[in-house]
Amino acid sequence: MPYYIKKKKSDKPKKRQTSQATLVKKLDKVFSQYIRLRDAFPNGTFRCPTCGRILPFAKGDCSHLYSRRHMATRFDEDNCVMECAYDNRFNSEHLIKLNQYVLNRIGDTRYKMLSVKAHSTKKWSCWELEELIKYYSILVSKLQSEKNIK
Repeated sequence: MPYYIKKKKSDKPKKRQTSQATLVKKLDKVFSQYIRLRDAFPNGTFRCPTCGRILPFAKGDCSHLYSRRHMATRFDEDNCVMECAYDNRFNSEHLIKLNQYVLNRIGDTRYKMLSVKAHSTKKWSCWELEELIKYYSILVSKLQSEKNIK
């Protein structure tokens, strides 16, 4: 091709890849919704593992035993439970009871593996995050229809 003939630009603009931070935010939202739906009763309530109160679905948070800064366990189902918003956000002692609750729920072996996993490093790829968003979106839709919770 001669140098003076320019190539035609494609009519389609190039699609920008979604940033990793944006994907993590989207996954946080979908994953949190999944955990809350998983732990809710079919009548739209839940029991807080820390204070024991039975509350409506809207008053719950997705609480992490190992905080969200630990990327290896940030989206681990064993690490997360539905807890009342007050205990999750304002009760400084909630991790003591939550620790025991998670240990009883998943057992000693999985609890130890969760601890090891939390203290390891994990770098999520954009592809992994996108696939997890799709996976948990499907589970959320399924649980919403099963439990009739929006």
